[in-house]
Amino acid sequence: MNGGSLGLRTGSYGLLQNINRAIAGGEISKSLSNVRKSSTKMLSGIREKERPLPNAWYRYIGCRKFSMLLLIAFALLVFALGSFVVNKDSTSPNVLQRIGTLGIVPYVNGGHHEASQILGEKDKKKDENRFQIPAFKGASVLPFHHPCANFTFPPPPPPTRRRLGPRPCPVCYLPVDQAIASMPSSSSASPVLHNLTYVLNENPIKSEPHGGSDFGGYPSLKQRNDSFDIKESMAVHCGFVKGSKPGHGTGFDFDESDLAELQQFHDIIVASAIFGNYDIIQHPQNISEEAKKNIPFYMFVDEETEAFMKNRSILSSSKWVGLWRIVVIHNVPYSDARRNGKVPKLLLHRIFPNVRYSIWIDGKLQLVVDPYQVLERFLWRQNANFAISRHYRRFDVFVEAEANKAAGKYDNSSIDEQVDFYKKEGLTPYSEAKLPITSDVPEGCVLIKEHIPITNLFTCLWFNEVDRFTSRDQLSFAIVRDKIMTKVDWSINMFLDCERRNFVIQVSIYYVLAF
Repeated sequence: MNGGSLGLRTGSYGLLQNINRAIAGGEISKSLSNVRKSSTKMLSGIREKERPLPNAWYRYIGCRKFSMLLLIAFALLVFALGSFVVNKDSTSPNVLQRIGTLGIVPYVNGGHHEASQILGEKDKKKDENRFQIPAFKGASVLPFHHPCANFTFPPPPPPTRRRLGPRPCPVCYLPVDQAIASMPSSSSASPVLHNLTYVLNENPIKSEPHGGSDFGGYPSLKQRNDSFDIKESMAVHCGFVKGSKPGHGTGFDFDESDLAELQQFHDIIVASAIFGNYDIIQHPQNISEEAKKNIPFYMFVDEETEAFMKNRSILSSSKWVGLWRIVVIHNVPYSDARRNGKVPKLLLHRIFPNVRYSIWIDGKLQLVVDPYQVLERFLWRQNANFAISRHYRRFDVFVEAEANKAAGKYDNSSIDEQVDFYKKEGLTPYSEAKLPITSDVPEGCVLIKEHIPITNLFTCLWFNEVDRFTSRDQLSFAIVRDKIMTKVDWSINMFLDCERRNFVIQVSIYYVLAF
């Protein structure tokens, strides 16, 4: 990416599963059938009009040009009909939530959603001005001379032209050199909490029925509740309860050579993981020379994934695959590969104790924007220290739980137990009363974080909920965030999911295998 020009990405990427869903639902085949019927009528009508035409007109057009016109007309008809195809899943009455953007912008996921729809149509105009608020309460207004000060989303497409699946929307990034210059010279202040340490226990014993593990310990409900009472100095459970240091006899263990590497100081790291050979490694694109030189990219893999990579000659003894430095994990603490993935996702500050900023991306995703630009856009420009995108459709935990049950993401009884527990603690369905909080459900595949005590506490306690209940971290996000926010002046930048889709994309596995 050229550092001398304004970085404005407007690319659009579809999701294979949404297209497959539409095919499975018969919507695309119906559309194609209509196209065939319409095109037959169109061709027969053209033939009827051919007959009275004089021979001179035939000679002028010629067979080739006439065929070209037919092809163009047919293509336009297919495009027009395709524009009206509606994603069957997006209108499901069981899990549908029309999230809108709460009046921030009228452009969501490449399509148009009405602002403030949680209020209902009759209240939208009345409350229009009340919803003109920033997505993150700590965000500052850009100075007039800022390159992105006048950036606005393009006009949304007409409501009748709905597109298949969620889409990216344009994002204004600073050129790389300006983004680098925007990096704060010192750490953000951590409200109230200044000293955070972690519980160690060589022989963790389960004393209560609710969850926990030998890796994360078995904090009692009292210890859990005490961990939300924010003080200047705190000691909390945060994984790695055994051993002298994370990755050394704790479960989720590293090679000695990797342990030394992970202790190094870095301003910024990018991290990801593949466990159970579940994904195919994705290579970052559009990365500046400055980032390649100064920002390490770490990919955590288990022994199963390592063996596959070696058998396919993807991984050699150098431990590098493209920009990724491969870190092999031994003695994984859980039998569930997805639950193992929560360890580096939520506990990067424990693995990298000397890092200022991190960007976590799930193993299925490809980073396509420079890390400096991502951090400038979603942390530094917003005066934020933690950023995550909202779910593209759902913003209510209770609806998210039902969607997880319907999709078979986890056993229903465990999901019900977790949600009922949170309900007793005071969790309520999302409503406008929570503003300026715009969602209770994140799209948790990307985390952008400054490593300071309050954000480290947040991800520790979020991990503890995942360890105690189900591994569906979208269910536990809001309860942890809200409990911390009631104690200290702190919040999270929950940006639009269409913005996330601008800087990370999900590449089809078939595309990857083809190349």
